[in-house]
Amino acid sequence: MGSSVVAAGLTFAYPNGHRLFQGLALTAEPGSLLCVTGRSGVGKSTLLYCLAGVLRAEGDVRLMGRILPASPSARAALRLTLCGFIFQRGELLPELSVVENVALPLRLNGASRRSARTAAMEALTRLGIDDCADRPPQEISGGQAQRASVARALIHRPPVVFADEPTASLDASSRDDVLAALRATVAAGAAVICATHDPALTDIADDHFDMADRPRATHLTS
Repeated sequence: MGSSVVAAGLTFAYPNGHRLFQGLALTAEPGSLLCVTGRSGVGKSTLLYCLAGVLRAEGDVRLMGRILPASPSARAALRLTLCGFIFQRGELLPELSVVENVALPLRLNGASRRSARTAAMEALTRLGIDDCADRPPQEISGGQAQRASVARALIHRPPVVFADEPTASLDASSRDDVLAALRATVAAGAAVICATHDPALTDIADDHFDMADRPRATHLTS
């Protein structure tokens, strides 16, 4: 089996010419937890978005052996089948209830409403937030939204999971639930790539990618 995520020569620059990082190479293997570390502003979250094809970067990225396509719609379709994404602030859709948000990846992949809701409820129960299943995201706490984002990212059992500060703003008990969910995902064979400052997460990682050690922070010349 090949690597789950392979990036080579990855370079990201803002429209004003500021290059956040350049020439990065990264590999994530199946059944592994890779933590991307570094100070705030160094580009950890941006790197995750580039690897997932949400942001376009120079260089090559392959997910499960498939190169990220140039078309935004094709990249979105690839993410839907291969990836889960845990956002730093939950980023739940306000027009859907919590359980509908969690069930969404299954629904988009063709599952029935009933089976998707059943699976979503089970996921919410594992993360201790089934009591807010039918509430709108605007009426739950930030910590609950973060756990719901974790449930949504993992529910369709994607082979690649990107997690942007997945334990941020969580209390110790909630953090333990999220760490357990991530480790279970790794044990099932997925590659999980986390941007994090959390020592509890880096301590259980299989590998580390320190942004401070990578070429970055230059300005393009005209």
